[in-house]
Amino acid sequence: MIPFELAEPASLEEAIALIDPDDPDVRPIAGGTALMLMMKAGVFRPRRLVSLRKLNGTMTDIAAAPSGELQVGAMASLAALEHSPHVVRSAPIVCRMMKRLSNVRVRNVATVGGALAHGDPHMDLPPVAIALGARVRVVGPRGERELAVEDLLTGYYETALKSNELITSLTIPAQRTGRAAYLKVTSGSADDWPALGVAAAIDFQGDTVKAARIVVSAATSKATRLATAERLLTGAAINDRVLRDAGEAAAAEAVIIGDLRGSAAYKRELLRVYIGRAIRAANENCND
Repeated sequence: MIPFELAEPASLEEAIALIDPDDPDVRPIAGGTALMLMMKAGVFRPRRLVSLRKLNGTMTDIAAAPSGELQVGAMASLAALEHSPHVVRSAPIVCRMMKRLSNVRVRNVATVGGALAHGDPHMDLPPVAIALGARVRVVGPRGERELAVEDLLTGYYETALKSNELITSLTIPAQRTGRAAYLKVTSGSADDWPALGVAAAIDFQGDTVKAARIVVSAATSKATRLATAERLLTGAAINDRVLRDAGEAAAAEAVIIGDLRGSAAYKRELLRVYIGRAIRAANENCND
Protein backbone atom coordinates (compact mmCIF):
# COMPACT_ATOMS: atom_id res chain seq x y z
CA MET A 1 0.00 0.00 0.00
CA ILE A 2 1.15 3.55 -0.67
CA PRO A 3 1.57 5.95 2.30
CA PHE A 4 -1.49 7.92 3.38
CA GLU A 5 -2.52 10.38 6.09
CA LEU A 6 -4.75 9.08 8.89
CA ALA A 7 -6.95 11.66 10.64
CA GLU A 8 -8.77 10.73 13.86
CA PRO A 9 -11.40 13.38 14.64
CA ALA A 10 -13.05 13.35 18.06
CA SER A 11 -16.43 14.70 16.91
CA LEU A 12 -18.86 14.15 14.06
CA GLU A 13 -18.60 17.79 13.03
CA GLU A 14 -14.81 17.55 12.82
CA ALA A 15 -15.03 14.34 10.81
CA ILE A 16 -17.36 15.90 8.24
CA ALA A 17 -15.12 18.97 7.96
CA LEU A 18 -12.11 16.76 7.18
CA ILE A 19 -13.82 15.04 4.23
CA ASP A 20 -13.17 17.03 1.06
CA PRO A 21 -16.16 16.52 -1.30
CA ASP A 22 -13.98 17.48 -4.28
CA ASP A 23 -11.15 15.06 -3.51
CA PRO A 24 -11.95 11.38 -4.27
CA ASP A 25 -8.71 10.34 -2.55
CA VAL A 26 -10.10 11.35 0.86
CA ARG A 27 -12.40 8.76 2.38
CA PRO A 28 -13.97 8.06 5.80
CA ILE A 29 -13.13 4.71 7.37
CA ALA A 30 -15.14 2.93 10.08
CA GLY A 31 -14.24 -0.73 10.66
CA GLY A 32 -12.23 -0.80 7.45
CA THR A 33 -12.77 -4.50 6.72
CA ALA A 34 -13.74 -3.84 3.10
CA LEU A 35 -11.76 -0.67 2.47
CA MET A 36 -8.46 -2.18 3.60
CA LEU A 37 -8.91 -5.09 1.19
CA MET A 38 -9.48 -2.60 -1.64
CA MET A 39 -6.32 -0.74 -0.63
CA LYS A 40 -4.23 -3.92 -0.47
CA ALA A 41 -5.46 -4.88 -3.94
CA GLY A 42 -4.56 -1.43 -5.26
CA VAL A 43 -8.16 -0.69 -6.23
CA PHE A 44 -8.21 2.37 -3.96
CA ARG A 45 -5.18 4.54 -3.21
CA PRO A 46 -6.20 7.15 -0.63
CA ARG A 47 -4.37 10.35 0.17
CA ARG A 48 -6.17 10.64 3.51
CA LEU A 49 -8.41 8.40 5.57
CA VAL A 50 -10.71 9.98 8.15
CA SER A 51 -11.10 7.41 10.94
CA LEU A 52 -14.45 7.38 12.74
CA ARG A 53 -13.33 5.08 15.55
CA LYS A 54 -13.30 7.82 18.20
CA LEU A 55 -16.93 8.76 17.55
CA ASN A 56 -18.45 6.96 20.51
CA GLY A 57 -21.55 7.86 22.54
CA THR A 58 -24.76 7.51 20.54
CA MET A 59 -22.75 6.42 17.49
CA THR A 60 -22.17 3.03 19.16
CA ASP A 61 -25.43 2.72 21.12
CA ILE A 62 -28.10 0.10 20.48
CA ALA A 63 -31.40 0.95 22.15
CA ALA A 64 -35.04 -0.09 21.93
CA ALA A 65 -38.06 2.15 22.47
CA PRO A 66 -41.05 0.83 24.45
CA SER A 67 -42.81 0.43 21.09
CA GLY A 68 -40.12 -2.02 19.93
CA GLU A 69 -38.43 0.37 17.50
CA LEU A 70 -34.66 -0.12 17.42
CA GLN A 71 -32.09 2.67 17.23
CA VAL A 72 -28.62 1.47 16.22
CA GLY A 73 -25.58 3.74 16.12
CA ALA A 74 -23.65 3.54 12.86
CA MET A 75 -20.38 2.77 14.68
CA ALA A 76 -21.87 -0.22 16.52
CA SER A 77 -20.04 -3.36 15.45
CA LEU A 78 -21.88 -6.18 13.71
CA ALA A 79 -20.96 -8.38 16.69
CA ALA A 80 -22.64 -5.91 19.06
CA LEU A 81 -25.74 -6.03 16.87
CA GLU A 82 -25.64 -9.83 16.87
CA HIS A 83 -25.51 -10.11 20.67
CA SER A 84 -27.68 -7.15 21.71
CA PRO A 85 -30.61 -8.25 23.91
CA HIS A 86 -32.66 -5.43 22.36
CA VAL A 87 -32.14 -6.85 18.88
CA VAL A 88 -32.82 -10.41 20.10
CA ARG A 89 -36.23 -9.26 21.37
CA SER A 90 -37.23 -6.81 18.63
CA ALA A 91 -35.67 -8.20 15.44
CA PRO A 92 -34.30 -11.73 16.00
CA ILE A 93 -33.88 -12.24 12.26
CA VAL A 94 -30.90 -9.86 12.46
CA CYS A 95 -29.20 -11.96 15.14
CA ARG A 96 -29.75 -15.18 13.18
CA MET A 97 -28.45 -13.60 9.98
CA MET A 98 -25.27 -12.39 11.68
CA LYS A 99 -24.16 -15.92 12.59
CA ARG A 100 -23.41 -16.62 8.92
CA LEU A 101 -22.12 -13.15 8.02
CA SER A 102 -18.43 -13.68 7.25
CA ASN A 103 -16.66 -14.73 10.48
CA VAL A 104 -16.48 -13.57 14.08
CA ARG A 105 -13.22 -11.66 13.50
CA VAL A 106 -14.84 -9.54 10.80
CA ARG A 107 -18.04 -9.03 12.82
CA ASN A 108 -16.00 -7.78 15.78
CA VAL A 109 -14.53 -4.99 13.63
CA ALA A 110 -17.04 -4.21 10.86
CA THR A 111 -19.66 -1.58 11.65
CA VAL A 112 -23.34 -1.18 10.86
CA GLY A 113 -22.80 2.11 9.04
CA GLY A 114 -19.94 0.71 6.98
CA ALA A 115 -21.95 -2.35 5.95
CA LEU A 116 -24.64 -0.07 4.57
CA ALA A 117 -22.47 2.71 3.11
CA HIS A 118 -20.19 0.33 1.20
CA GLY A 119 -22.97 -0.52 -1.26
CA ASP A 120 -21.75 -4.08 -1.88
CA PRO A 121 -24.71 -6.12 -3.22
CA HIS A 122 -23.35 -9.27 -1.54
CA MET A 123 -23.68 -7.89 1.99
CA ASP A 124 -26.25 -9.61 4.21
CA LEU A 125 -27.41 -6.65 6.32
CA PRO A 126 -28.92 -4.44 3.54
CA PRO A 127 -31.57 -6.92 2.27
CA VAL A 128 -32.67 -7.72 5.82
CA ALA A 129 -32.81 -4.02 6.72
CA ILE A 130 -34.91 -3.30 3.62
CA ALA A 131 -37.30 -6.17 4.37
CA LEU A 132 -37.79 -4.81 7.89
CA GLY A 133 -38.52 -1.31 6.57
CA ALA A 134 -35.39 0.20 8.14
CA ARG A 135 -34.11 3.70 7.50
CA VAL A 136 -30.85 5.56 8.08
CA ARG A 137 -30.03 9.00 9.46
CA VAL A 138 -27.43 10.82 7.38
CA VAL A 139 -25.48 13.93 8.42
CA GLY A 140 -23.46 16.33 6.26
CA PRO A 141 -22.36 19.99 6.17
CA ARG A 142 -25.91 21.09 5.32
CA GLY A 143 -27.55 19.23 8.18
CA GLU A 144 -29.25 15.86 8.47
CA ARG A 145 -31.73 13.85 6.46
CA GLU A 146 -33.36 10.44 6.66
CA LEU A 147 -33.49 7.79 3.96
CA ALA A 148 -35.12 4.38 3.67
CA VAL A 149 -32.37 1.79 3.24
CA GLU A 150 -33.91 0.78 -0.09
CA ASP A 151 -33.42 4.39 -1.29
CA LEU A 152 -29.88 4.57 0.12
CA LEU A 153 -28.67 1.84 -2.27
CA THR A 154 -28.65 3.10 -5.85
CA GLY A 155 -26.45 0.63 -7.78
CA TYR A 156 -23.44 -1.66 -7.80
CA TYR A 157 -21.25 -0.29 -4.96
CA GLU A 158 -23.22 2.96 -5.26
CA THR A 159 -25.32 4.81 -2.69
CA ALA A 160 -27.28 8.06 -2.43
CA LEU A 161 -24.72 9.43 0.06
CA LYS A 162 -22.95 12.61 -0.93
CA SER A 163 -19.17 12.34 -0.67
CA ASN A 164 -19.12 14.38 2.56
CA GLU A 165 -22.12 12.75 4.26
CA LEU A 166 -21.94 10.09 6.96
CA ILE A 167 -24.51 7.58 8.20
CA THR A 168 -25.01 8.16 11.93
CA SER A 169 -27.73 5.66 12.82
CA LEU A 170 -30.03 2.89 11.61
CA THR A 171 -33.66 2.73 12.73
CA ILE A 172 -35.56 -0.56 12.54
CA PRO A 173 -39.32 -0.10 13.08
CA ALA A 174 -41.21 -2.25 15.57
CA GLN A 175 -42.09 -5.55 13.88
CA ARG A 176 -45.09 -6.33 16.11
CA THR A 177 -46.74 -9.43 14.62
CA GLY A 178 -44.58 -9.55 11.50
CA ARG A 179 -42.54 -12.66 10.68
CA ALA A 180 -39.25 -12.59 8.84
CA ALA A 181 -36.50 -14.79 7.44
CA TYR A 182 -33.27 -14.45 5.49
CA LEU A 183 -31.81 -17.27 3.40
CA LYS A 184 -28.61 -17.20 1.39
CA VAL A 185 -26.87 -19.61 -0.97
CA THR A 186 -23.09 -19.79 -0.85
CA SER A 187 -20.87 -21.61 -3.32
CA GLY A 188 -18.07 -22.04 -0.76
CA SER A 189 -18.29 -22.20 3.02
CA ALA A 190 -21.49 -21.35 4.88
CA ASP A 191 -20.18 -17.87 5.75
CA ASP A 192 -18.83 -17.10 2.27
CA TRP A 193 -20.09 -14.33 -0.02
CA PRO A 194 -23.52 -15.42 -1.27
CA ALA A 195 -24.54 -16.22 -4.83
CA LEU A 196 -28.08 -15.31 -3.74
CA GLY A 197 -29.72 -13.75 -0.73
CA VAL A 198 -33.48 -13.57 -0.12
CA ALA A 199 -35.09 -11.68 2.77
CA ALA A 200 -38.82 -11.94 3.46
CA ALA A 201 -40.91 -10.04 6.01
CA ILE A 202 -44.57 -11.02 6.14
CA ASP A 203 -47.52 -9.59 8.08
CA PHE A 204 -50.38 -12.05 8.49
CA GLN A 205 -54.04 -11.54 9.22
CA GLY A 206 -55.14 -14.99 10.24
CA ASP A 207 -53.96 -17.33 7.47
CA THR A 208 -53.84 -14.54 4.88
CA VAL A 209 -50.88 -12.36 3.96
CA LYS A 210 -51.75 -8.78 4.91
CA ALA A 211 -48.48 -7.30 3.59
CA ALA A 212 -45.18 -8.64 2.27
CA ARG A 213 -41.70 -7.22 1.71
CA ILE A 214 -39.48 -9.50 -0.39
CA VAL A 215 -35.87 -8.54 -1.15
CA VAL A 216 -33.27 -10.19 -3.38
CA SER A 217 -29.54 -9.51 -3.12
CA ALA A 218 -26.18 -10.84 -4.37
CA ALA A 219 -27.79 -11.97 -7.65
CA THR A 220 -28.62 -8.34 -8.47
CA SER A 221 -26.58 -5.12 -8.68
CA LYS A 222 -28.11 -3.95 -5.38
CA ALA A 223 -30.47 -5.30 -2.76
CA THR A 224 -33.85 -4.92 -4.47
CA ARG A 225 -37.50 -5.31 -3.46
CA LEU A 226 -39.57 -7.58 -5.69
CA ALA A 227 -42.79 -5.63 -6.07
CA THR A 228 -44.53 -8.10 -8.38
CA ALA A 229 -44.02 -11.00 -5.98
CA GLU A 230 -45.15 -8.80 -3.07
CA ARG A 231 -48.39 -7.90 -4.82
CA LEU A 232 -49.05 -11.52 -5.73
CA LEU A 233 -48.67 -12.59 -2.09
CA THR A 234 -50.78 -9.80 -0.59
CA GLY A 235 -54.25 -11.07 0.23
CA ALA A 236 -53.33 -14.70 -0.49
CA ALA A 237 -53.09 -17.72 1.77
CA ILE A 238 -49.71 -19.48 1.73
CA ASN A 239 -49.82 -22.69 -0.28
CA ASP A 240 -47.66 -24.47 -2.86
CA ARG A 241 -49.35 -22.82 -5.82
CA VAL A 242 -49.00 -19.29 -4.43
CA LEU A 243 -45.35 -19.85 -3.56
CA ARG A 244 -44.62 -21.29 -6.99
CA ASP A 245 -46.28 -18.29 -8.65
CA ALA A 246 -44.35 -15.90 -6.40
CA GLY A 247 -41.10 -17.60 -7.39
CA GLU A 248 -41.94 -17.32 -11.07
CA ALA A 249 -42.87 -13.65 -10.65
CA ALA A 250 -39.62 -12.92 -8.81
CA ALA A 251 -37.50 -14.70 -11.42
CA ALA A 252 -39.21 -12.74 -14.20
CA GLU A 253 -38.93 -9.38 -12.41
CA ALA A 254 -35.36 -9.40 -11.03
CA VAL A 255 -32.50 -8.14 -13.17
CA ILE A 256 -29.99 -10.93 -12.46
CA ILE A 257 -26.23 -10.57 -12.89
CA GLY A 258 -23.69 -13.38 -13.12
CA ASP A 259 -20.30 -13.43 -11.41
CA LEU A 260 -17.71 -15.87 -10.06
CA ARG A 261 -20.34 -17.36 -7.75
CA GLY A 262 -22.72 -18.37 -10.52
CA SER A 263 -24.13 -17.49 -13.91
CA ALA A 264 -27.22 -15.32 -14.27
CA ALA A 265 -29.24 -18.36 -15.40
CA TYR A 266 -28.14 -20.36 -12.35
CA LYS A 267 -28.98 -17.54 -9.98
CA ARG A 268 -32.40 -17.07 -11.59
CA GLU A 269 -33.21 -20.71 -10.90
CA LEU A 270 -32.02 -20.29 -7.31
CA LEU A 271 -34.27 -17.27 -6.88
CA ARG A 272 -37.26 -19.14 -8.32
CA VAL A 273 -36.85 -21.80 -5.62
CA TYR A 274 -35.66 -19.73 -2.66
CA ILE A 275 -38.53 -17.25 -2.75
CA GLY A 276 -40.88 -19.99 -1.57
CA ARG A 277 -38.37 -21.30 0.97
CA ALA A 278 -37.84 -17.83 2.48
CA ILE A 279 -41.58 -17.22 2.78
CA ARG A 280 -42.15 -20.59 4.43
CA ALA A 281 -39.25 -19.90 6.80
CA ALA A 282 -40.75 -16.50 7.67
CA ASN A 283 -44.13 -18.15 8.30
CA GLU A 284 -42.48 -20.52 10.76
CA ASN A 285 -40.73 -17.71 12.67
CA CYS A 286 -43.73 -16.69 14.71
CA ASN A 287 -41.76 -14.34 16.97
CA ASP A 288 -40.08 -12.34 14.22
